Amino acid sequence: MDMIRAENVSVSFGKLNVLKNVSISIHPQEVVCIIGPSGAGKSTLLRAFNHLEHINNGSIYIEDKLLTQHESGVRKLKINSKERREILLEVGMVFQRFNLFPHKTALENTMIAPMNVLKKSEAEARKKGIELLERVGLGDKLDAYPNKLSGGQQQRVAIARALAMEPKTILFDEPTSALDPELVGEVLAVMKQLANDGMTMVVVTHEMGFAREVADRVIFMDDGQIAEEGTPEEIFQNPKSDRLKQFLNSVL
Repeated sequence: MDMIRAENVSVSFGKLNVLKNVSISIHPQEVVCIIGPSGAGKSTLLRAFNHLEHINNGSIYIEDKLLTQHESGVRKLKINSKERREILLEVGMVFQRFNLFPHKTALENTMIAPMNVLKKSEAEARKKGIELLERVGLGDKLDAYPNKLSGGQQQRVAIARALAMEPKTILFDEPTSALDPELVGEVLAVMKQLANDGMTMVVVTHEMGFAREVADRVIFMDDGQIAEEGTPEEIFQNPKSDRLKQFLNSVL
């Protein structure tokens, strides 16, 4: 069973075709890194997986359950919001911007969704929140508000918050691009640990070292399409296309 499967997915904004018939499968416990130039459609694909971006064509499945299906802009799947929400509970997301509630502490930020969505008790959510914040190295920051945390610490709270919903897959949309360079390592270290623990992860990233070290598979997107994919060795050491070679020369 695939954790996520997209079949012939297209997304257009007006006359701009951002994704063009993209098909991809994400396997259990696989770490997939998506690389490519700005405007290639990387983040749009990630957001389509999580139903944050509406597709014009194609189908998206989460764990073999059909989440959305469109043909020529017409929705072919009738699914109510409760069913869709239940399917999407399997997928967590960590954004470029941390999106923490500024008036809530680190611990409270991790507790809100489990209590409101999963209907966990306050005691249960608190216990899990403390455990997760300790896991991401912030056991001493439980009562800190976001404005008292560095960008790297805020992003680690955001990762703990995503984990609190017990997803089977986590999507990371350029999770380090808003950070000062010296804070990038602490977030990547948490992500490496998640990968080692067997979490299924799809990561849109500009961190080529991370992709090379942690990914099972690297996907190179260009002009709204998957231009090349393979193991980190294949992508970074033996790129086939001139476009990928050109891209790697510009970023490495």
